[in-house]
Amino acid sequence: MSLELLARRSRASRPVYLVSDEALADSGADARACGWARANGFKGEEGALLTVPGEDGGLAGAFYGLGKSERAHPLATGRLARALPAGDWHFAAPPARPDLAVLGLLLGSYVFDRYRAVPRRALRFAVPAEVDADAVRRSADGVRLARDLVNTPASDMGPDALEAAVRTLARRHKASVAVTRGEALLKKNLPMIHAVGRAAAEAPRLIDMSWGPKSAPRVTLVGKGVCFDTGGLDIKPASGMLLMKKDMGGAANVLGLAAMVMAARLPVRLRVLVPAVENAIAGNAFRPGDVLTSRKGLTVEIGNTDAEGRLVLADALALADEEAPELIVDMATLTGAARVALGPDLPPFYTDDEALAADLAEAADAVADPLWRMPLWRPYEARLRSRVADIGNVTSDGFAGSVTAALFLRRFVEKTPRWAHLDIFAWNPNERPHAPVGGEAQGIRAIERVLARRYGG
Repeated sequence: MSLELLARRSRASRPVYLVSDEALADSGADARACGWARANGFKGEEGALLTVPGEDGGLAGAFYGLGKSERAHPLATGRLARALPAGDWHFAAPPARPDLAVLGLLLGSYVFDRYRAVPRRALRFAVPAEVDADAVRRSADGVRLARDLVNTPASDMGPDALEAAVRTLARRHKASVAVTRGEALLKKNLPMIHAVGRAAAEAPRLIDMSWGPKSAPRVTLVGKGVCFDTGGLDIKPASGMLLMKKDMGGAANVLGLAAMVMAARLPVRLRVLVPAVENAIAGNAFRPGDVLTSRKGLTVEIGNTDAEGRLVLADALALADEEAPELIVDMATLTGAARVALGPDLPPFYTDDEALAADLAEAADAVADPLWRMPLWRPYEARLRSRVADIGNVTSDGFAGSVTAALFLRRFVEKTPRWAHLDIFAWNPNERPHAPVGGEAQGIRAIERVLARRYGG
């Protein structure tokens, strides 16, 4: 489907009556429409749609159910975008959160149609006067970019294609891109990125995009770009590889966030670092028991080759930290332990900056982009000890996997005053009101709100 936002209501526009708590009287509908709803047993169940006929036999409007108000999803209008007949529509009465209602419509209209023809119907929806339509579009475009990148299979989204996607985004916003690939990674002291990706057919690389005035506050985003993860020599079972096209979800999310920041022209010096690799198997693959020397100089013993994401992130974080930006945010589909702890829809974030943690929590709630703070519990650092190296890449007991992964990454950030790590899933295993099954953006709308409030002027 296609959904166009209109600045004003057309003459042909039909009303959508939003109903929660069975309160038809509060929907803005007249007595005739309410009578039709009662006659059809409509009670405003979440996601329920009832069209209202006009006197001429055509459509006069539609009722849409939000369910119980205390349990209503803030982006529940997403399902409305998939259910409404084609044509021009508007909200009959202002929604409780007009900005999220419009965003829900845009997110819910998303379809990934790269590999199949999908029937299209044209929806046009008038934006309530109090909504900043441009801001909502920027958010939706960032989410769509992240979803598209994650949904694309590794056959068409390897390191080469991911680099091309970054270059396309950079051209759109007049950003600069530098890429270090293959053996040049060793010359530029990015050895762990090289080690993880050297067994793949496409060369590993670090993609480095910069945008904005050099005098502006520096913000650096780092995204895990493992375009496919076999697990390496510690190979995953077949079931564990089914979704591994999404292992570059961290990169996809930071690119979606970067698109939002650049489109809003926030006054920051933005840097985006994406270590793009495929964790493949060949004679030159890195092995369990190997000791790798990182960019920072710390030696890392490999306890499991399937814990490769933290290795490529570590080199990228060390590089980012060298210029001591005001803020580093890294995003990665890093651990299954995060899903065990919080499930697929609630990503944990880690930071030791209390003000940043409070800002992220407030923003997550404000824009319905859920996040939950988890602790950087320092006593667990001992579980990453190695007998032969400075640090191990995994623990031996399997406990607190998301926490220990965050603690591992924390070792590579020293100069930067504020750092946050998000351990995201980047996937919807079940359809939600604003999203189909498939790739997802998580946390980037909340982060964008924090950046806009801190640096928006």
